[in-house]
Amino acid sequence: MKKKKKISYLATTAFAASLLVAGCSNSTSSSASNAKGQNSSPSYGLKNVQLPLKKKETLKFLTQSSPLAPKDPNGKLIWQRFEKDTNIHIDWTNYTWDQFPDKRNLELASGDLPDAIFNAGLSDNDILRYAKQGVIVPVENLIDKDMPNLKKILDSHPQYKKLITASDGHIYSFPWIEELGTGKEAIQALDDIPWINKKWLDELGLKMPTTTDELEKVLLAFKEKAPAGNNTIPMSFMINHGGEDPAMLLGAFGMGDNDDHYMVTEDQKVVYTANQPGYEKGIEWLHKLQTEGLIDKEAFTQDWNTYVAKGKNYRYGLYFTWDRANISGNNEDYVPLPPLKGPDGTVNVPRTNGMGFDRGRMVVTSSNQNLDLTAKWIDKVYEPIQSVQNNWGTYGDKTQQNIFELTSAGTLKHLPLNGTAPVELRQKTNVDGPLAVLNEYYGTVTTKPDDAAWRLDILHKTYVPAMKATYNYPPIFLDKDSQDQLTQLETVVKPYVERMKAEWILKGGIESQWDDYVKTLDKDGLSKILTIKQQAYDKYNSGK
Repeated sequence: MKKKKKISYLATTAFAASLLVAGCSNSTSSSASNAKGQNSSPSYGLKNVQLPLKKKETLKFLTQSSPLAPKDPNGKLIWQRFEKDTNIHIDWTNYTWDQFPDKRNLELASGDLPDAIFNAGLSDNDILRYAKQGVIVPVENLIDKDMPNLKKILDSHPQYKKLITASDGHIYSFPWIEELGTGKEAIQALDDIPWINKKWLDELGLKMPTTTDELEKVLLAFKEKAPAGNNTIPMSFMINHGGEDPAMLLGAFGMGDNDDHYMVTEDQKVVYTANQPGYEKGIEWLHKLQTEGLIDKEAFTQDWNTYVAKGKNYRYGLYFTWDRANISGNNEDYVPLPPLKGPDGTVNVPRTNGMGFDRGRMVVTSSNQNLDLTAKWIDKVYEPIQSVQNNWGTYGDKTQQNIFELTSAGTLKHLPLNGTAPVELRQKTNVDGPLAVLNEYYGTVTTKPDDAAWRLDILHKTYVPAMKATYNYPPIFLDKDSQDQLTQLETVVKPYVERMKAEWILKGGIESQWDDYVKTLDKDGLSKILTIKQQAYDKYNSGK
């Protein structure tokens, strides 16, 4: 399931690196040519590696983790078992999520490269740039030669091999894969579920709203009758914050919106949501709610902790997030708000481009003098029962709550969360990083998490029937020139779009400013963005 990154869910920044070879802790070497980015032949180190090793070896990894987790990753039971099973010790340099991007940049710029970066948080632009510089090495030969677990996954699910292969034919990173359903029925198909306070509806004698007008009346009743007294907040969100944004409501006005603002039409044309006529009408409606005092004053500035604190005190009539347990706990007073009918009768749930896939979860650096050993270590995390634990957590921990129990059949059974927020427990116990949890594992290797099964049931019964989009935009791996151009254009377009979205909801003015806004998007390069995205989408679908 998704965790806050933030999730699922799950921001990366580009880092500057100087290429200077530094051997792993088992062997040391340096080379002036390597320091200049001119790689010598790779050192595979130990040959014919079989795990567990007869003699313990050490690798040096850089990583990141939740502030809730042990400062030393080796304090986690998963890694303690992993070291015992492999006889490979990992010398971790670990930073918390908030520190990691800057610390990673500084460490790599110093020239002291680790053997690999686990939970690397690399963007596509990072991968391509540092591959070109020789800071990270291609790994497709390692996959073919030393990684039977990952090779089996890529052979049986060729879409993932396609998604991790760069335009030059090389693979430079190891992915995170989490399948929970497919297509519209995948758990990522909708991020920002609206959760409405059913207890308040019942107390005030109100019916569940089914239209935008009815929702407005309900929110007005929440405001005027104040079920939580002076603490009552009719509606809250975190603007432009993925699952906490109110984008889902805009589906009542047309195509709707999602977190990256790209959608694919029924004739497979890539479009931008934030310049569609329905978007204008939807934002205008949200501004009306704002002028009526129905939107949290802090919705445009609050951080995650503030948002959660008010949610845990049950101050919200309506709020948005992936899973209510993350905001209001497992309080059954909050239920999903069904898709609303808009002024012209439109009912539509905007589909996200979310996918249980992240390309840049782990990379191997040019410092690594023991590639075969590293490949065997990484391949073990792709064993089904290991991937499941790395993704969610483990079993048999005597010091804290467990995610699983190990059955007599050797499978993993999810334990009840007992009121614990799933995101917090998983951050304490899982290790994340590269892994694969495939749909076929459910029922054979593990059970579905209770919260995932519950959320999937909500999606399938409540939202998927109203989800009009047949297609969404996959995480296509662009070539470097296209990625560089796209990155440059998006750094202008997206901040402008999201700034205007917040400003218009808060202050109004979208009607009078719309035409100039659309012209500005074109001037800033939106048409070029859509051309790049369309060409990549067409090429991806053609199989070339």
